[in-house]
Amino acid sequence: MSQDETPIIDFNSERAKRIHDLKDKRLNEMRQQFEQAMPLGKAAKKAKKANKPKKR
Repeated sequence: MSQDETPIIDFNSERAKRIHDLKDKRLNEMRQQFEQAMPLGKAAKKAKKANKPKKR
């Protein structure tokens, strides 16, 4: 490839990246809205303690 040639751009892959970024942004916005509406609080901490083996 000589210096005069510009690299070929794959428009399908660039479009897929852009759509993926838009969907990621929308997903993060929805997560933030759900966290504000229904905060997890202490429920997340209890889930970590549930992994202890039970005494018999």
